[in-house]
Parts: sequence; structure tokens; C-alpha cells
Amino acid sequence: MYKVLLADDEILDLEGMKQFIPWSQLGMEIIGAVGNGFAGCEVLEREEIDILVTDVHMPNMSGLELARRALEKKQDTRVIFVSGYQEFNYVKQALSMNACSYVLKPMEDEELIESLRKVKDELDMLHRKKEEEENYKQLIPMAKNELMLRLFEGEFNLGRDHSMVKLASSYGLMDLHWPIRVVITELDDVAMKLHQSEEQSIPELLNQFCNDMITLSRQFGAEHSVKLSRHRLALLIEDTSCSTCLEQMYKRLQGKYPFTMTIGLGSAVNGLEYLHLSYKQALEAVDSKMFLGKGSVIAYEDVRKAPEMQDARTLDQRLEALFTAMSDYELVRIHDEIDNLFQSVLTLQSKFTIYNLAVTIVMKLNQYLQSIDENLVEMIGLELQNLDILHQFETVQDIRSWLVRKVFEISEKLHQKNNTKNSPLIREILRVVQDQLHENITLKDIAHQFSFSPNYLGTLFKEEVGKTFSEMLIQMRMERAGELLKDPTLKIYEVANQVGYRYLPYFSRQFKETYGMTPMEYRKRD
Repeated sequence: MYKVLLADDEILDLEGMKQFIPWSQLGMEIIGAVGNGFAGCEVLEREEIDILVTDVHMPNMSGLELARRALEKKQDTRVIFVSGYQEFNYVKQALSMNACSYVLKPMEDEELIESLRKVKDELDMLHRKKEEEENYKQLIPMAKNELMLRLFEGEFNLGRDHSMVKLASSYGLMDLHWPIRVVITELDDVAMKLHQSEEQSIPELLNQFCNDMITLSRQFGAEHSVKLSRHRLALLIEDTSCSTCLEQMYKRLQGKYPFTMTIGLGSAVNGLEYLHLSYKQALEAVDSKMFLGKGSVIAYEDVRKAPEMQDARTLDQRLEALFTAMSDYELVRIHDEIDNLFQSVLTLQSKFTIYNLAVTIVMKLNQYLQSIDENLVEMIGLELQNLDILHQFETVQDIRSWLVRKVFEISEKLHQKNNTKNSPLIREILRVVQDQLHENITLKDIAHQFSFSPNYLGTLFKEEVGKTFSEMLIQMRMERAGELLKDPTLKIYEVANQVGYRYLPYFSRQFKETYGMTPMEYRKRD
């Protein structure tokens, strides 16, 4: 709906326009109807109008002055003058202001309606033109992005690809001041840190960062950029101003976002046909943050090559030393052994090798724990099928620190268990009970198996576990029942039987006391 402001000091004429013109049918709405120019100006301050219908001659402020004010605020405003004055001077001034129409009083409704229809057609055409221009503007960066990606892939031949040369020229790429470097900026720790932001959604935060980067780079002369992914941006920066540009961008963005930024710097090249070389170098440079650290500028020239990794026998020896340190609760030695393991592959500068090493350490750790009757899941809640977590880390230091924390945690728990006088006995009792949950187990039976009196074993169990034997037995049975109920093929009475209950109502009552719901309700919940 187009917004209309009516201004006329003749109340009858003003009310007539309000009442007898089919505004809604014309696709218009009246947002103000005033009796003088000053009141009209107040409406202009509050609202953005599309059409002004005003009397030319009004006291204090004429309709001509009101029209000037409206056009100053919005030059696309359409003005229809109405007046009982036919002096040529008024008509001349109205025409000089590009008035859409000049309607004489007393006016016929149809004459004003026709003028309004004409205005609406003009505004409709103007809006369509603006939409087309806006759509075209939106296509420009998309087409430019596509062109630059083709340049980065090496699909450019100055002597042969005339259409690409013409397109590059239209975007100003042929006017670059060579030599030029391709610079790739990449956000660090996106997977781990962005979920901590509560003020904005992840897409909003990434878009804002990208827009800030593009704006800042243009301020320092880097007019050309291309978005490679949600957290990677490539820039073309003149070699002579590259250091200053990157330094200033870092300074402006520091502390504004919940992540740091690593910048990969390709070598300087001369000509669009060589941009792909600098681009590949910039990619290699930014990828090397895995080894050289994040949150800094890494030039391709600083990326080091490396010798071969040591053989598997050396790796096994170091893993054995690590597990010995872990079992002996030697935390400093644990740190040193893990550091030695990573130093053996660090010079390779291969992401695959680093991830493979980390996975190997975890797999070997799991095997070692099984050999001493321990479990990786029970120790630190880590399942082998969930090792994709390693891919969220972006540097060697991140992976190494994660492994150190996990091995420290395991070592601490092993140390606590070893310092508990009777823990091996209690663990063996719990293992036996776990294997016999389907039977009618009593403390007397278990005491007989381990050659203790029931009273002594009951007291010992309470001291070590913090619960009576009966309480622990019920807990273990209910935990097993909860797991079995996840299998829809098992009947509830079958579940009860497998955890040592022969009387179903008693099992159901015990289960509800533990979980606050019946076995059937528990199964439906899952």
C-alpha cells in the first residue's frame, strides 16, 4: 500500500478527499490529513510518504514549500497539487517541481482518481525498476566469486580466454597493481567455540565476521575477495601493502569475536594467469597451522618440509613407556612421553598422519586397559566409535593437550583404585555378581565363594562401596533391567527373569521405586 499525505486548509475539501476517494482500491492508505503546511511537516518527520496531495495556497506555509520539504526527504515522492487559483505563476512553479498533476478546484472526484492512478502506475514502474537493479547488483558478486574461483583453479589464459578477460576487466581485475598475493583467512576453533555464543546464531556470527573482513580489507586497498566457505575467505592484496593491511585487520578484529584467525599467505605473483599458484600456496600455508600454531600469519615460505616418520617398533616402545608412566601415576613423565610421540611425526606436516597417530594412541590405550581388567568407557566415557571428536581440533597442540588430559584422568583413577586397600577384592565380587544377576544371589552365597563370613564381608562391602550388598545388588539389577528393556523383542517378564526376579509384581514395584515409573512406561519413553 502506498502511503498518502493530504494537506488542504479547506476542511470540506479535505474531508471530501478522505471520504469519496476509494483509497484502498487504488492500493493506497492515508497516513495523515492536515489543514496546514506545518502540520504536514510534522507528519513527514514521523512517516515516509509516497504521495503528497496538497493545496497550493495555504496560510503560513504554502503547498509548494511543503512539497519541497517532502521531496528533500524522499526525492521519489509523487506530488499532486490542487488549487482554486489558476494564475500561471502557480502552475509554472508546480511544473518546475515535477508535479505529477495539477488539479483545479472545484475538482471532480474522477479527475483526482485518474491522477492518482497515473501516480500509482509510475510508482509501480519505479519499484519494478529498483527491484531489477537490486537483483542485478546481487548477481554481480556471485558472478565475480565464480570468476575468481576459476582463476584460483588456473582456468585462465590471457591470450585465449577473451570472454574471461572481458569479464575480469569489468570487475577491475585487469587493473590490479602487481605483484599480488593471495591471502586466505580462516577462523580457528569454529566447531568448539561458536556454540558458546548465546547472543547470536552461528550463521549470523559467521556472516558478520565475513562482512567485517571484507569491509576492513577494502579500507586498506584490498578490493577483491571471495568467500571459500563459511569460515574461509580469500583476498587479493598488493605485495607492498600486504603486511600493513593484515596487521590493521588483526588489530581491528581482536577481541570482537569468540575465536582467533589464522592467515595463510601465498607468494607474490605477476598476472591473473599466475594467481592459482599463489592460491595453492596460501591454502598450504593456512593448513599448516596444524603444526605451526593458530592465530597468526603463516607465509608459504615458512612452511617446512619434513623427513620420514620413524618405524612402528619405535612407536610401540614409546607407547609402552607412556602406559607405564600412566600406571605409575607419573604425570610429568606422561606429558613428556606424549610429547615424544608427537615429535616423532611432527616434521611430516600431514594432517592425516597426526589424526592417525592420535587414533592409534587411543586404540592402544584401550587394549592396555582391557589387559588390566579396566574399561575406557567406564574410565573417561570415551567410546572408540566416537573418535570423530579428534577432527574438531585444528592444531597439533590441541590434539596433544586433549590426549594429555585424558591420560592424566585415567592415571588419576588408576591411582585412586590402587590406593584403596580392598578394591581388587570388591571389584572381583562385583564382577561375579554381574555375571550371576539372573540367579537368586545372597550375601551368604558370595561370602562362601570368597571364604569370608557374611558379617565381615557385609561390613567390608559397606566401607568400600558406601552401600550395603543388598542395595548394590538392587542397583545393578535395575541398571541391567533398564538396558534390557530397550530391546523390544523381550517381554517384561523375560527381562525380570534375566535380572533375578521370579515374581513379576515385585520386579515392577522395585523398578518403579528406582526409576519413578513402571517398566512399561520406561520402555514407551525410549
